[in-house]
Amino acid sequence: MISPQSAEASRRFAEKNGLTMELLVDSANQAAAKYGLVYTVPDDLKKVYQQFGIHVDKNNDDGSWDLPMSARYIIDTDRTIFYAQVSADYTVRPDPAHTIEALKDMKASS
Repeated sequence: MISPQSAEASRRFAEKNGLTMELLVDSANQAAAKYGLVYTVPDDLKKVYQQFGIHVDKNNDDGSWDLPMSARYIIDTDRTIFYAQVSADYTVRPDPAHTIEALKDMKASS
């Protein structure tokens, strides 16, 4: 998983949620920006987040209120995007089974 959160915030998140996968830091959303996935949380929504104790700026490595949209890509070794799933709604995530099937399809077409 790649996140704009600092390494420390990512570590806390992983421990809290029992994650064992590698978490990578995308400082300043540099990778996400290359895929056109970054947006800045609007001021009115910032206030709502803060009321719930959510402080994106304190967790992001660069201190910003910038977030990436939820996305999953499978990129072939020749840099071709073989599979893409992007959603502006962070609660919408592709089922891992779909990703496994896409990987199998990619392998079969090679």
